[in-house]
Order: sequence, then structure tokens, then C-alpha cells
Amino acid sequence: MTSCEHPNFLQQDDNMLSSQDDGQGKKKDGQPGSPSSSHLAYGILDVPPWYLCIFLGIQHFLTALGGLVAVPLILAKDLCLQHDSLTKSYLISTMFFVSGVCTLLQVLLGVRLPILQGGSFAYVAPSLAMLSLPAWKCPEWTVNASQVNTSSPEFTEEWQKRIRELQGAIMVASCVQILAGFTGLIGFLMRFIGPLTIAPTISLVALPLFHSAGNDAGIQWGIALVTIVLIVLFSQYLKNVAVPIPIYGREKKGHTSKLYLFQDFSVLLALCISWLLCFVLTVTNALPAAPTAYGYQARTDTKANVLSQAPWFRFPYPGQWGLPTISLAGVFGITAGVISSIVESIGDYYACARLVGAPPPPKHAINRGIGIEGLACLLAGAWGTGNGTTSFSQNIAALSITKVGSRMVIVTAGCILLVLGVFGKIGAAFATIPPPVIGGMFLVMFGVIAAVGISSLQYVDMNSSRNIFIFGFSIFCGLTIPNWVNKNPEMLQTGILQLDQVILVLLTTDMFVGGFLGFLLDNTIPGSPQERGLLTWDQIHEESEETAKVSEVYSLPCGIGTKFCTSSYTRYLPFWPRPEHHRKGFKIVASTPV
Repeated sequence: MTSCEHPNFLQQDDNMLSSQDDGQGKKKDGQPGSPSSSHLAYGILDVPPWYLCIFLGIQHFLTALGGLVAVPLILAKDLCLQHDSLTKSYLISTMFFVSGVCTLLQVLLGVRLPILQGGSFAYVAPSLAMLSLPAWKCPEWTVNASQVNTSSPEFTEEWQKRIRELQGAIMVASCVQILAGFTGLIGFLMRFIGPLTIAPTISLVALPLFHSAGNDAGIQWGIALVTIVLIVLFSQYLKNVAVPIPIYGREKKGHTSKLYLFQDFSVLLALCISWLLCFVLTVTNALPAAPTAYGYQARTDTKANVLSQAPWFRFPYPGQWGLPTISLAGVFGITAGVISSIVESIGDYYACARLVGAPPPPKHAINRGIGIEGLACLLAGAWGTGNGTTSFSQNIAALSITKVGSRMVIVTAGCILLVLGVFGKIGAAFATIPPPVIGGMFLVMFGVIAAVGISSLQYVDMNSSRNIFIFGFSIFCGLTIPNWVNKNPEMLQTGILQLDQVILVLLTTDMFVGGFLGFLLDNTIPGSPQERGLLTWDQIHEESEETAKVSEVYSLPCGIGTKFCTSSYTRYLPFWPRPEHHRKGFKIVASTPV
């Protein structure tokens, strides 16, 4: 192959990123190629030069940046932190650090596909539902910036007791995911979960968040629209425009190469330009200086003290906000998010494997991946990110564009996240982004996530009135019922406080209501497997089983389970790879496996 369909950052004449094949499965640089990954610049087991690993790892971090920053900023208001940007920066730094730890765990010990781990919107809805309970609503004085003293013990306790409640719920709920993965329960449950369950669940992760996006964008709609237009312009209209840049290579001392700047940095460019626009409007006093005036919060000097107050280095640690607390309502609500996250992650595994030229993941790899994600959620709860972790769909989309599927690149991205999580000024910088800029970014991002959920219906016969009814009814009820319950919580009181809280959290979590109705109706209303999309679904699993014995990609590092630790008892472990002498099928060879 001489070029990629959508080249990555640098498509140089010396083929640093694009590999050429001599027709015999060997790359011209001497590295062995793979028939299944010949369309890639680097396959899953290939190791690019260290400097390219750093460069490409930064790209994956930037691709995931929107989601990593978005979750703490969405939760900030319900944590009573809307006027405490310094603490927001601490949450963002903690999210970076924990995402780095979880990424390394997943790539080295989990499913072992090149998937970045980070905060999940699946946990946002139940978290907001829990924090909207009367016991956790923010006091009126925390809403007024003039009355908030962010350094006072009273204010600190107000927000910390809320995040400790989230921590406890996430840590307990993560045990469900750990058990589901390491006990092999996932394989059994997936027989009942089809596209008509997945579509409303994932779509309703994003659809209810339009309130948050609209409120932030509404602070200054002009700035928000500029952000939206720039993201659409860069990511859709200019994505194939290559910018020539000078390169100093080994073979050619001075030449130019193509940088697909708009395609790879669409969100970052839009964010920076809008941020700069806010700065210019602030300096020229085009934005109002009165705190009560429309558009005041779009000014960049309202949080200027955050960067100076933030420490250069701050090491996040478990229990940094205090001892986690647990409530039954919180646990049930976050468990709904865990189930949604599991469903989403399994789809991500298959998509990622297909894009990086790997065989479909076998059951033991899926079980191990889900188990490790559960362990990652446990760590996220212990560290106090206010959120769980999951596989990033944005990262998988980047794989399809860049054509670089190397596992080592994601390992590098995980290390970069660890470093940035300790560098306190980075989190502070992102915490000072004006709300209209964030709101514009949210509007685009949430729309894409909702569309990802709807895309699951491609396996289903949507000419069937049965399927149209199930999807439409699930989506509509998933939006209507939580809205009614939020306005009439007293109508569901049973007299038992704990039970009332559980019912309230579950029925105000849109994705739980929609996903449960989709699951119930799809498994009770008569319909053929083909009509329900289960034939294609089962075919994917069968293909996985056919290549399950090919474990070059999915086995544990250092030959664990295949060369060593191959006791006959391990075959009963649903997450353990099979010994080498049991394997058959094609073989993927790489220069240096991770």
C-alpha cells in the first residue's frame, strides 16, 4: 500500500506513517506485515518509532479531550461548584490521571485492544438524578457568586459531601461490572440484549443533556454559534484539506509533508479560536462588565485568578475528598449507568477490532475487558472523579481516520494522561474556558452520541411496525416519564425513604427507563430473529468464536496463560486465555508486541 485513504498527521515521502507492501506481506522497512492489517499504517502489534508514539498519543488525548473535560464541567453545577473554578480544575486533573491509569490497565491486562479509557456520559444522567434529590439540592447561597467563599470550611463541606456520595455509589456499582466480567455473565446476558435495547439506551445517554448544553450556550449564543460553526466547518467541510509543513527526514533533509490539520484537530481548533474571540471581546470591553448583564460569563477575566491559584504540580490520591458514603438510591442509579456502559463497551470492542485489522475479540477477552473496566470504575470512585470510566468511542473514530492501530500508541496516550493529571496548571486552564464555548461544544458532541445509538438500528428491519413501535415508544417514554417524575416526586412516595429514593433515581434516569422498556418489549413482543436484528448480532459472535483460538492479539503479556500459568484449572476461568497448543487459525506477527 502506498497511501492511506484518509492519511494521518504526516504522510511523508519516506513512509514514516504509511507503510508499503511488497506483495508478500512484508513492509519495505523490514517489519513484517499482516494480511488482516495491510490497509493500516501501523497494525495493532506494530511499534512505531518512539517520537511518533508520542505525537500520535497526543492526538488520541486531544480526540478524547472533549469528553474528559465535559463530564466534570457538567457535574459542577449540581455539586455546587459553578462558582469554584479552582476545584473544577482539580476534578479535571483527577479525571486525566485516573483515565491514564485505567487506559494502561485495559491495554496491558484487559481486552488489549487500542482503546482509550475515560469518563462516561452513561454515568452523568444517574449522577444528576441522584444529586437532584431534595437531600442533595444545592443551598440557595451557593448559587449566588457574591455569597460564595470558596475557601470557607462550610462551602468545602457542601460540595465534598456530594462528591463523596457519588464516590460510594460508583465504587459499589462497579462491583456489578467486575462480577459480570470476571464470572463470564456477559455472554449469558448478551443473548437477551439486541439492537432495540442498545439504540434507546445509548441515545438517551445524550438526549436529556440538552438542558446542560442549552444553558451554557445560552449565556452568549453568539459565541456558542461560532464554536458550533467552526467544529462543523473543520470536521466536515475541511477534513480532507491538507496543510503542507516542512519536514527534516533521514532520507530527505528538507521537504514538505501533509498535515490534515482540520480533520485531526477540529474540536481543539474551534475551542481555541472561540476562546481567543472571547479574550478579544473582553479586552475591548465588547462583552458587558456588569455581573448581572447578559453575556458577562463569556468574559475571560471572570476566572483569571484560577491559573495563578492552581499549583504547578498536584498529585491526586484515593480519598482526597474524604471517606466515601453510600446510599441505596445512588447505588441503584449508578448501576443503571454501569449496565449502559457495558453494552456500549462491547460494541466498541468489535468496532475497534475491525478497524485495526484484528480478529473479533473472543469471549475470554470480552469478559476480561469488562472486568477491567469495572476495576477501573472502582479506582475512579476511590480517586473521586465524580464519574466512572468506559471505552471512548471518540478514540475508535480516530482509528478509522488516522489508520494507526498500534497498541503502543495508546499506551503512550495513557502515560501522557498520567503526566497531565499531575500538572495542575493544565486542569486549571481547561476550567477557565467560558461556558458558551463549552455549551457549543456540548451541542455538537451530544448530537453525535445520540446518533451513535440510533446507528445500532442498522441491523434491524426498520420496515417492521413492531420495531418502529418498540424504538419510538422506548425513546418517547425515556424522555417523558423522567420529566413527569421530576415535576411530581411526591406522587411516588411509599412512606419508606430509601425505597422512595431508589424509585425516584431510577425513574428520573432517562437511559434506564428507555433501555428497560426496549429490553422488555423486544424480548416479549413476538418477532423473528432476522426482524429483531439478532441474526447479524449472532453472526458477529460466531465469527468471534471461530477465531477465539488465535490469541496473538488478546492473550495476556509475557505469555501468561498461553506459555506460563497453563494449569488445567485455568480453563474454568472465563477470562483466561487458552494455552498455545490449543490454538489454531491464522497468525498475526508484529515487530515487537507490547
